[in-house]
Amino acid sequence: MQITSPAFLNGAKIPSKYTCEGKDTNPPLDFKDVPREAKSLCLIMEDPDVPHTIRKDGRWVHWILFNIPPTLRSIDEGSRPPGILGKGTGNRTAYQGPCPPDRRHRYYFTLYALDTLLSLPQGSTKEEVEKVMQGHIVAKSELMGTYEKLTS
Repeated sequence: MQITSPAFLNGAKIPSKYTCEGKDTNPPLDFKDVPREAKSLCLIMEDPDVPHTIRKDGRWVHWILFNIPPTLRSIDEGSRPPGILGKGTGNRTAYQGPCPPDRRHRYYFTLYALDTLLSLPQGSTKEEVEKVMQGHIVAKSELMGTYEKLTS
C-alpha cells in the first residue's frame, strides 16, 4: 500500500497553502495498492517534533479520519473526505495544517488498511482509535512532509 501527494514528495516541504500561513486546508492525497481484504482505511496526520515545553509527549495530532471506504483512491485538496473525523490535539475535528512554533518540523500522514470498521464516534482521539485498531491492521504506509514557518 502507498500514500502519496501530488503537492509534495515524501521528505519534501509541504507547500505553505496547506499550513496555518496559507489556507490551512488539506493537501491532495493518493492511495495505491490497498489490500483487497481491507474493510476500511484510517488516516492520521501527526507532528512528532513539538517542543516538550508545549506538549509533554512532543506530539501534535493534526488530522484523524477513520472508517474511510477502502475503495477511496484519493482525497482532493481542501475536501471533506468520506469517513468519521477524530479529534486532534487542538480539539478540532477537521484538518489542522502545519504551524510549527520554533523550527522545521516533520509531518507524518499515516494510512492504515484495516480488516474491520471501527466502532467509535466522531471526535474520538488518536489514542482511542489506535487502541481499537490493534489486531486489525493489514497494511500501513507513511508520507512525510516538512514545514518551517516563513514568518516568526
